[in-house]
Parts: sequence; C-alpha cells; structure tokens
Amino acid sequence: MTITPATDPVRGLNPPTLPDAGAVGYSQITTVEPGRLAFVSGQVAWGSGGERPPEGLEAQTRQVVSNLRAALEAVGAAPKDIAMLRCYMTDLRPETQDMVMPCLAELLQGAQPSLTGIGVAALATPDLQIEIEMVLRLPD
Repeated sequence: MTITPATDPVRGLNPPTLPDAGAVGYSQITTVEPGRLAFVSGQVAWGSGGERPPEGLEAQTRQVVSNLRAALEAVGAAPKDIAMLRCYMTDLRPETQDMVMPCLAELLQGAQPSLTGIGVAALATPDLQIEIEMVLRLPD
C-alpha cells in the first residue's frame, strides 16, 4: 500500500485491495486535513485573452495545464495541495489517456491526487477536446 506521509495535509492512499493507481501517477483515495478548500472550475484550452484553442489533444492539454498552474498560483497553492482532479475528454480511450497523462505528470510534480477521467459527448464549444477541474486544500 502506498500512502503519502502523515504530516501532509493532503494525503494519497492506494490500498492493496484496489488497483495500484500510484503506478500511473494518482491515488485511489485522498484524505484532506481540515482547512480551507478551493474548487477550480473546469479549465479548457482557452488563453487568458480568450484565444481559440490550439489544434490537437496534446496542445490543448498543455494549455489546460498552463491554466491550472495559473489557478494554483492565484490562490498560493502547489501541486501537493491538489486533492482531486476531474478530467473530461471528448475522446476518452487508452491512446488519448496516454497523450494526457504525461502533461498531467508535469503539472503534478510527483503529487498523486485522486483523479477521475470522464468521457463526454461535447464540451463548451465543438473545438474543445479536454476540460479539467480541481479541488485544492489551501495552504495554511
């Protein structure tokens, strides 16, 4: 069983009775010590000026990750403060997950929050392929 240290306010847990999500870069369970939470709306591949999303899933994922980093910075949080990510994709398959996970690994920097991938028929506009929301425990 893998678990983050007990001193961390956001702790990941991968019990041996569940598939080892830690090997892929996330946790099956995340516990959060009492504190302030932040709920970050789903980020899509639009730039801060409303620029159209780039072509392709990998390029869109990089823009989404950039937006998530900006959200973390705006509230003074770091990847270790992420408790949950929800990733919505219009074409959720093993091959597309393989394109997204390295970008998420760069964002997470070794943190392993809970993660859910959700296949959807559409996002806000037809050119969007991915949207990611997150729940954070804000640092004290």
